[in-house]
Amino acid sequence: MDKVCAVFGGSRGIGRAVAQLMAQKGYRLAIVARNLEVARAAAGDLGGDHLAFSCDVAEERDVQNTFEEMEKKLGRVNFLVNAAGINRDSLLVRTKTEDMISQLHTNLLGSMLTCKVALKTMIQQQRGSIVNVGSVIGLKGNSGQSVYSAGKGGLVGFSRALAKEVARKKIRVNVVAPGPTDQTWIELSHRVFSPHSVGAVNLWWKQFPRKNKVHHLLSYQ
Repeated sequence: MDKVCAVFGGSRGIGRAVAQLMAQKGYRLAIVARNLEVARAAAGDLGGDHLAFSCDVAEERDVQNTFEEMEKKLGRVNFLVNAAGINRDSLLVRTKTEDMISQLHTNLLGSMLTCKVALKTMIQQQRGSIVNVGSVIGLKGNSGQSVYSAGKGGLVGFSRALAKEVARKKIRVNVVAPGPTDQTWIELSHRVFSPHSVGAVNLWWKQFPRKNKVHHLLSYQ
């Protein structure tokens, strides 16, 4: 069976680094971002037959159509990474309601929607892996990031619950919560969550100095 990995938010930052690692592991990649040209550039840098797709994860129909297109062109997705996210830092009393909604829709609802669609295929296959990228801010909170913290904290609770729902289907759900990173130094290498923890949720976070590389973050099959 083909190994197909969809990385939402795969055109930059952690998502792009994850895509590079998964390509090295033999996966065919679907690089998904709002900006198609940027996604194409990221997919092109990987070489091989990886493809780019445009999607707004906050729009359910857009998510559904993107998965249908991915399956048509690459095959069924059996590894999903949710790394798409936005941030609008501000004290709550100064935060516009539309900014609250956009953050929650992208950072939390978006991952729910992609998981919902991906699981339909994974359940049929009785296998699959999902990794949601959270943030240490969702665990500890931070002044000026209350809305962002709410979304990332919600992602942890969602991932925990979803893991229990699909464990019996041999589908694993994990969430990682990295601290601040200098994206110039992002480097992903092997971090294998327990191969026996089918359906478990692993929380891993640490704050790194700017000049340290982010490593041992994600490599979960």
